Amino acid sequence: MIPQAVLDQWYPVAMTSLVGPWPGRETQLLGRPIMVFKTQSGAVSVQTAQGQAVAVTLAYGHVWACLGTPAQDLFALPEAAQPGRRLVDCGVVRVKCSPLRAVENFLDIAHFPFVHTDVLGAEPHTEVGRYEVQIRDDVDEVWATKVHFYQPQAAKSAAGGIVTEYMYRVAAPTAAVLYKTCPNRTNEWDVIGIFVQPLAEDLCDVYPYMALFDDVTPQADLIHFQQMIFLQDRSILENQIPRLLPLDPGMEIPTQADLTSVAYRRWLKRKGLTYGAQVVAA
Repeated sequence: MIPQAVLDQWYPVAMTSLVGPWPGRETQLLGRPIMVFKTQSGAVSVQTAQGQAVAVTLAYGHVWACLGTPAQDLFALPEAAQPGRRLVDCGVVRVKCSPLRAVENFLDIAHFPFVHTDVLGAEPHTEVGRYEVQIRDDVDEVWATKVHFYQPQAAKSAAGGIVTEYMYRVAAPTAAVLYKTCPNRTNEWDVIGIFVQPLAEDLCDVYPYMALFDDVTPQADLIHFQQMIFLQDRSILENQIPRLLPLDPGMEIPTQADLTSVAYRRWLKRKGLTYGAQVVAA
């Protein structure tokens, strides 16, 4: 049985630009078949296989649905409305892994030199320095700040290697946002996110998303760059063992670089958000 806390969350189920009239897009959410379509009035609707409409909201270029009673409003991403930013929907990638594993991988810095070699990282610059992690109870989110890492190409528009500063934000169980040094504006952050649709406990669709200050790079190049990065991650994600994300201490041994992952797992377990997780029975 799916915990009620899981049913009461918002999840992405489609890119808004690709939703058509009935029958629209047939997909799954938490193992349950759903249809995403436009009604005759032009509104977007999400229905279960039994024809029951579920809660819907549109934000950040995507359709979000909740199979239960929404526990809260969808998280805020004010940068998406900031003048001058380019909003880039980067398509969708299906990954044979736990949706929670997909989020955790997005939060991991240590793999940059080894998986995204000569782009997001490079040897011998492999050390992850000390950074700060908080579970912020006031907003019910996980944040990692003061993260610094050398990158040969921090963005598609970057001309060379720089030490990039990051902030990581887990805004929802299957949505994470990265704020990073903007190569074009020293007083701003580039914003990159992933919105993850849990199809099943070990299968998900991942929607990369960007809000950038970049007036030069062609849209197709921006999308290709972000998809290239995520496709490099996919083979790693699909071969992780165990397939579900372990939430109990001792099931995996963390290092100093894994502080964000540890906090994310603790936050999930505390909230009962165990869909896609491996939990030791009491």
